[in-house]
Amino acid sequence: MDLKIVELGPDRLPAVVELCGRALDLPEDAAEAPAIVETLWARAAAHRPVFAWGAHREGHLVGVLVGSLAAGDGEARGHVDLVAVAPQERRKGAGRALLAVAEARFAELGAVEVLLAGNPPHYAWPGIDVRYTPAICAALALGYRQDRTAWNMTADLSYDGSPALRPTEPAEERLAGQGVTVRRAGADDLPVLAEFARATFGGAWDAELAGSVGREGAGCHLAERDGEVLGFAAYGSSRPSWFGPMGTAPAAEGSGIGGVLLRRCLRDQRAAGVTAAQIGWVGPVPFYSGSAGARIERVFFLYRRSLRD
Repeated sequence: MDLKIVELGPDRLPAVVELCGRALDLPEDAAEAPAIVETLWARAAAHRPVFAWGAHREGHLVGVLVGSLAAGDGEARGHVDLVAVAPQERRKGAGRALLAVAEARFAELGAVEVLLAGNPPHYAWPGIDVRYTPAICAALALGYRQDRTAWNMTADLSYDGSPALRPTEPAEERLAGQGVTVRRAGADDLPVLAEFARATFGGAWDAELAGSVGREGAGCHLAERDGEVLGFAAYGSSRPSWFGPMGTAPAAEGSGIGGVLLRRCLRDQRAAGVTAAQIGWVGPVPFYSGSAGARIERVFFLYRRSLRD
């Protein structure tokens, strides 16, 4: 039978999770398929338009695409957040058909372009991991152009002597002598943290903090002095094994606050059973290398295509 593309409702979420568990080739992605689908579909739908389409052959779900809309500079943009095709169905047109349907819907809704890139604050990858080489080849064949590169760093949490798990108590005692308190953030801290993130860094970090503070499998630590936030570090907002975001007030840079907050979060993740934390969409590579012995491992290409051509 021919391939059939249909829009999926929330009741199909378990089937999509099962498919992603088989179709995501990298073990670290397949293992977190439930969290990935929940983040990109169920959680994101509370904050932005989200769509899911399934490719069916002979009544079986063989491929899925989850996409969302984002607005910027007054113009809407479509994001392809997830594409997964069952291994036995690859190179048979499912991915291409799903993308064509998504592009058409985005165009109907006024989107000016489509991005194969993460749509913060709810995203599972910055873009296409270079190890998903067939996906990169497909993007190029369909007229997408690469416009950015992003990378993750990995912090090894698998053994007690890891640099990522170095004790923070001596540094915390030193900071306490300077009037700085370091502690776990609670729900009551979220409004102040969100305002600090918006005012200091902009972007979507305030919303990512909302996905970390007080949520199961996630968390956040903060540093403050006289009630003023000096920095924060969070984890688990998008995926259990992912760290971030984190930020330190410009006036507190170089104080050691960032390293303390980072390793506090990494200790939490290790206690939850994470053996390799992903520091997502990294900026300051030297900081994470020095503070946690992290290394660049995952590299992503981000693509876009105009819908006005």
